[in-house]
Amino acid sequence: MAPLETALTYMDIFFSGHDLERLYTILDDQVIFEGPFYQFTSAYAYVTSLQADPPVECHYNIRYTFENDTQVNLIYDFIKSGIHTRMSQFLEVNTAGITRILLIFDTGTFT
Repeated sequence: MAPLETALTYMDIFFSGHDLERLYTILDDQVIFEGPFYQFTSAYAYVTSLQADPPVECHYNIRYTFENDTQVNLIYDFIKSGIHTRMSQFLEVNTAGITRILLIFDTGTFT
């Protein structure tokens, strides 16, 4: 799967809020996730956190995508009741799956 296709599959699974264990099929076991609220260093820790507090009733609208052989940057609108903000996710991908996710957004929108 090409990096952009992998990244979009990740987004679809994440925003569905269901069957989050499907993320294991595209995440490297030692994926590093860095975001404003959370940091994880394994697929297990990240997926377990999402299962404990799944994304519900939220959607996204991709604005821009940038891709090379091993990296993808997605810039998108995050939409949830009362919240609409622009986000950026930088993903590194190799044959094992997504190895790194860097999520950037203004946390003020969520307070």
